[in-house]
Amino acid sequence: MKRLLLTLLLVCSPALYAQTVASWPVDLKLAYVAVPNITYSVASNYECKLDVYLRTPRGTVAPTVIHIHGGGWVGGTKEGALFDLLPWLEMGFHVVNVEYRMARVAPPPAAVEDCRVALRWVYENAKQYGFDTTRLVVTGGSAGGHLALMTGMLDGSAGFDASKEWDDFHPAMKVAAIVNWFGITDVKELLAGPNRQNYAVNWLGSLPDRETVATRISPLTYVRAGLPPVITIHGDNDQLVPYTQAVRLHKALTAAGVPNKLLTVPGGRHGGFSREEYAGAYQAIHEFLGQYGLLPVPPK
Repeated sequence: MKRLLLTLLLVCSPALYAQTVASWPVDLKLAYVAVPNITYSVASNYECKLDVYLRTPRGTVAPTVIHIHGGGWVGGTKEGALFDLLPWLEMGFHVVNVEYRMARVAPPPAAVEDCRVALRWVYENAKQYGFDTTRLVVTGGSAGGHLALMTGMLDGSAGFDASKEWDDFHPAMKVAAIVNWFGITDVKELLAGPNRQNYAVNWLGSLPDRETVATRISPLTYVRAGLPPVITIHGDNDQLVPYTQAVRLHKALTAAGVPNKLLTVPGGRHGGFSREEYAGAYQAIHEFLGQYGLLPVPPK
């Protein structure tokens, strides 16, 4: 009986029903179109795919976020990171959501190479999709944060880009900013000792030179002047990625003269933030990107 009365109330009171439905999903539906599962690379007999979320009308030129999912380089999917894209869509960015080869497919540096190829794909297809390559932001969390840092900090001289001819053709394959959510900055530290992590050990597997590889694929190795601005969000009670890695990155970037910000979440575990803490983090990101003219005009 109570269910029947509620149904009649909703049917007879459309204004009341309307109040229970949020408008933002409708706004998002009208403002964006999705282009899923585009193959951007084939390596190790594996098709690396990405999804593109474009502001309408199609062809709108807008700042673009390249999002890289986490999962310790051994798990995770781009689809599983879908809700992480919503704040970027609400801000009005185009979004490119990237997957890459993980440990079960290929050992490192395969994942790093793939993300660099994804960046190249964005440059190559900028005109078709409306990507503003002067305002590219790369982001991710955990292993995705590590890969975002590597993607944005590397240049062709680091040796991760497969095609030197393409690098010669377009040497300025750069991003405008990096948003690092509790990303790994020192892979070697996670292979042994008090900060050992199984996911890192599994990623590098039994590589005979794994410590050398770990150093080569660590963002701290590539800190230097001239890097794009970096904002890092990290909880100081993170059990999977030591908070000290964020502190070390912040100090190294500051010493090199790279604009950067470390937002510490007191008591925050690995991505285990409250609603208010996440809201505060996105507000800080919004303000940080705004300093460098990277915010889009929100869709109407």
